[in-house]
Amino acid sequence: MNLPPKVKIVDVGPRDGLQNEKQPVSAEIKIGLVHRLQDAGLKEIEVTSFVSPKWVPQMADNAEVMHGIRRKPGVRYSVLTPNMKGFEAAIAAPREEWPDEIVVFGAASEAFSQRNINCSIAESIERFRPVVAAAREHGIYVRGAMSCTVGCPYEGEIAPSRVDMLAGLMKEIGVQHVGVADTIGVGTPLKVQRAIEATLKHYGVDDISGHYHDTYGQALGNTLASLEMGVWQYDTSSAGLGGCPYAKGATGNVATEDVVYMLHGMGIETGIDLDRLIDAGVYISEALGREPNSRASKAIRTKRAN
Repeated sequence: MNLPPKVKIVDVGPRDGLQNEKQPVSAEIKIGLVHRLQDAGLKEIEVTSFVSPKWVPQMADNAEVMHGIRRKPGVRYSVLTPNMKGFEAAIAAPREEWPDEIVVFGAASEAFSQRNINCSIAESIERFRPVVAAAREHGIYVRGAMSCTVGCPYEGEIAPSRVDMLAGLMKEIGVQHVGVADTIGVGTPLKVQRAIEATLKHYGVDDISGHYHDTYGQALGNTLASLEMGVWQYDTSSAGLGGCPYAKGATGNVATEDVVYMLHGMGIETGIDLDRLIDAGVYISEALGREPNSRASKAIRTKRAN
């Protein structure tokens, strides 16, 4: 197997992980999580999103969080900006508080696009076009998240041709990197590989990442299947935080701790200190009043206690 020697992890816990939490999480706690993640060696952190507080109240403190972060050299901080209003809000602060990267998201499922952002896939792409252009003019990197690439809660299985179409549209408007996301966690290794193959028609392997939810316990298998194709960048979430508000029972993103444990066990470098990463997951889980949703975390903490 021609596995990549090193892997880059984007921890999406502070944004994707926390956005659906019903209980309010203070800006101070969110900033504390970002600091702990970067101290554990994470070089890519998805911090917050600039969306309407009416739709995502948990992210209403976005500017406060971006202002409060103690930035570390070599760390890239990204935010979600689904429209021009969001992008303008993200760069309203002084330059040193701007994100290094913005994320726009489109779905490979027409029904999901309508339910999630109230417009068709084609309309969503047109909405992102000026955002992508403005970000690139300002020297901000643009990543695209492609959701529901293998399955949708409304349409069921998604054909690779839909992923091919979406990746082509993202490329056409200037998106520099795309994430192949199994938003509801229904994917299995071959399905995920087909979605990646469709994406490779438009993007090189260095500009593709995997984003797998663990609803059916398939996320690590899907990560391994992607590694076998040379994909070396992944979105994961500290303590397995997160879920999808439009997918009943979706348990959330794969835990960063579990992915790092697997990679280290395969001799693949991540630059991450697993013990400190586990502590970061415990910190945010305690703030939420529950246990981290990570098997590696639980096993290693049990060992520590003995």
